[in-house]
Amino acid sequence: MERQKQSLFPAFKYHPDPLAAGMIRRQQTICPVCQQIRAYVYVGPFYSEENVTGICPCYIKDGSAAQTYHGQFTDLIDCGWREIAPEYLDELHHRTPGYSSWQSETWLSHHNDFCAFVGYVGWKEIQPFAEEIAVDLAKLKTLYRLTQAQLERWSTGDSIQGYLFQCVVCGKNRLTTDAS
Repeated sequence: MERQKQSLFPAFKYHPDPLAAGMIRRQQTICPVCQQIRAYVYVGPFYSEENVTGICPCYIKDGSAAQTYHGQFTDLIDCGWREIAPEYLDELHHRTPGYSSWQSETWLSHHNDFCAFVGYVGWKEIQPFAEEIAVDLAKLKTLYRLTQAQLERWSTGDSIQGYLFQCVVCGKNRLTTDAS
């Protein structure tokens, strides 16, 4: 069982590709949860009283890391998720890799469930579905007092970028940012 757990890379409902997002890397580590050598390491945020590094994805997925260190992988800003079932909130906080943002993460929801984090996007990357996320863009323009010209200067990895999500129920794309 232990060998099987080590060799499998778990699937995460709310973060389907943490490797592409850079939150998990293929890098040998000694996992602080199981004290075993692992092939993947989590490098994203983990909120705990202890400074914990080197967690392997398997112990994120099964909740052991969060339970062992009384921590969580997200430090959410409430974006209308108070209507979401407690088990979904538990899965997001304790069994889902987080993502890095300039401020506290905003994890979008749709259909009374959290959306899946797709990745970091700039203006170029959101163009193919700008119409689909028009409502989100309008909210962001108002909230952050952004002009169209400012939106068009967004780029991935810059101080102002977007965070793309996708509804796990209907597949609708959603967008947020933490522009200052």
